[in-house]
Amino acid sequence: MTGIHRFETLLGPLQAAFDSDDAVIYLGFADHEFREALRAKLARLSLVVDPPAGAMARLREQLDSYAAGRRTGFEVPFRLHGSPFEQRVWAELQRIPFGETRSYGQLATVLGDPNLSRAVGRANGANPVSILVPCHRVIGAGGALTGYAGGLGMKERLLRLEGALRE
Repeated sequence: MTGIHRFETLLGPLQAAFDSDDAVIYLGFADHEFREALRAKLARLSLVVDPPAGAMARLREQLDSYAAGRRTGFEVPFRLHGSPFEQRVWAELQRIPFGETRSYGQLATVLGDPNLSRAVGRANGANPVSILVPCHRVIGAGGALTGYAGGLGMKERLLRLEGALRE
């Protein structure tokens, strides 16, 4: 897909897309198969075909610094495109501190309805900016690791890196 740029990081190969303001509008794992809904959403956005080298370098540097254990947050500008409910869920994801996790049920309760766990899970899975918006910090009831676009091995790796999982 034009406008999606593959690059190597200490986390492995990733893909990113930027808008005309150099904001990241997609960040995902290079081996991730695009779901049709995500492909359609990205096709409606104005992706920059050739983002400025500085924007790519800043993103790579911060991701590598995070992977090396030297960074707990990101200062890369990003823009999220989604439904009002998705926006609410993604805002809550950004409130989960480094090194902590929340369950889908906990997020649903914070959003005002404990019965929204599945809807929270769908919105979490639709997050277009992996890692920067920490959807990996959401786990199943009882601490079970559940679905992640980068695979459960990557989710476990990220949570261990952050100290949210112990041996």
